[in-house]
Amino acid sequence: MKKLSVILYVVLFLAVAGLYFLHFSGNKKSIKSTTAGNSAGSPTQGIAYINIDSVIFKFDMFLDRRTDLIAKQKSAEAELNSKGSQYQKGAKDYQDKVNKGLITRAAAAQIEQSLVQQQQELVSLRDKLQSNLVEEEQVMNRQILEYITKFLEQNKADYNYQYIFGKSFGSVVLYSDNSMDITPKVLDAINKKYKTEKK
Repeated sequence: MKKLSVILYVVLFLAVAGLYFLHFSGNKKSIKSTTAGNSAGSPTQGIAYINIDSVIFKFDMFLDRRTDLIAKQKSAEAELNSKGSQYQKGAKDYQDKVNKGLITRAAAAQIEQSLVQQQQELVSLRDKLQSNLVEEEQVMNRQILEYITKFLEQNKADYNYQYIFGKSFGSVVLYSDNSMDITPKVLDAINKKYKTEKK
């Protein structure tokens, strides 16, 4: 029994030693190959970045969609202001009649209840319009990012990169060499593509 446990111990020791040797001898080879690759020239080959904020804010599609969104916002504000003015006029008229004693208590209570309901509808409308505008802005931003991403995928042969990072303030990319910046090239090409599709 002792001989069997000694044999198992020796076999286990040899297996661990073999794995240890294979692991560290293989690691040295990979270190040598990566070092050789780095010394050969471009450690960043296949990697580029675009300043995503610049691309978005100077992209004609963003400017068009933002104009539409601003128009919708102004329309929503006009609707809200119109209904708000009606409410204020009604409230002022009610207050005037109560102060002059021109209506009964029952009529005053009825008008007051109507004004409270009108105020609640006004608040509800404001929240709904605000929510719709926020949702539309989020959808617009996602559509623009999707357009840029698809453009980069469809034209990857033109850029010849395996990775294109999106850099912006506070993003994951904290530093990058300016020689890897393809923002102007992408912005020019994406605006040309959008203009031809828009016609």
